[in-house]
Amino acid sequence: MSHGTVVLAGRGAPLVVSTHKAAVLGKPIAHSLSPVIHNAGYAAAGLDGWSYTRIECAAAELSDLVADLGPEWAGLSVTMPGKEAALEVAAEVSPVAAVVGAANTLVRRPDGSWYADNTDVSGMVEVLTEAGVREGATVTVLGAGGTARAALAAAARLHAAGVTVVARRPAAVAELAPVADALGLAMTAASWSEAPALAGADLLISTVPKGAADVLAGVVRWRPGRVLFDAIYDPWPTPLAASAAAAGCRVVSGLDLLLAQAIGQFEQFTGVSAPRAAMAAALTAARAG
Repeated sequence: MSHGTVVLAGRGAPLVVSTHKAAVLGKPIAHSLSPVIHNAGYAAAGLDGWSYTRIECAAAELSDLVADLGPEWAGLSVTMPGKEAALEVAAEVSPVAAVVGAANTLVRRPDGSWYADNTDVSGMVEVLTEAGVREGATVTVLGAGGTARAALAAAARLHAAGVTVVARRPAAVAELAPVADALGLAMTAASWSEAPALAGADLLISTVPKGAADVLAGVVRWRPGRVLFDAIYDPWPTPLAASAAAAGCRVVSGLDLLLAQAIGQFEQFTGVSAPRAAMAAALTAARAG
């Protein structure tokens, strides 16, 4: 059986599927660069018959949409606002997706059911490790939303010495406490007014929306060699990223994470090693265009 052939159990003889589909689900979704990355990977890996597209889908629509998909569907990438809903359609959920409370990946299993995972976490660990983050690092996270949950899980895998979460709403930080507890991670809360001082941690992870952290660019006292991960990639660089780079810090963008999490999905969907260079080149070209 060639790479990419899927066998789904059904009544009588197994059904062999030679055409394979995958997609990214979200709303809005027209801006997504995921098709560029995945389709470049299929071409470079010689996966004929594979295609990847975008499907606009609200969280409330996800369950019905997934239920209606035929056996040719091998995998789904899930972005906002459907990451929590993705857990509900899965027959099995990975431990990390369960702890984080969100899945960005749905993988079709041989029996036709779906497996939910979160490659945002593994992708974040990968890009942060490549940027030089080491075990025992001190970590500050700006924001307390869904990406902050993934950041906590990544910090736990990196054996961070502790994490301080900075947010405007104390209630939002309180909602992260069970996640930190489940991860065995020491987490403290801080107000937004404390952000300039706390941004000097070994690793600063900004998960706040576009523009929200701009005010910090001129007041943070960066230390050379520290790492900033800014989840935004459009526009780029953000004022925060530009100030960190100017001070000699290593900077990781949301585009780096987009690629890393897509590579994890590609390998789960297809069962073959991802052609990283081709996927990265396609993403770079798309951004340049």
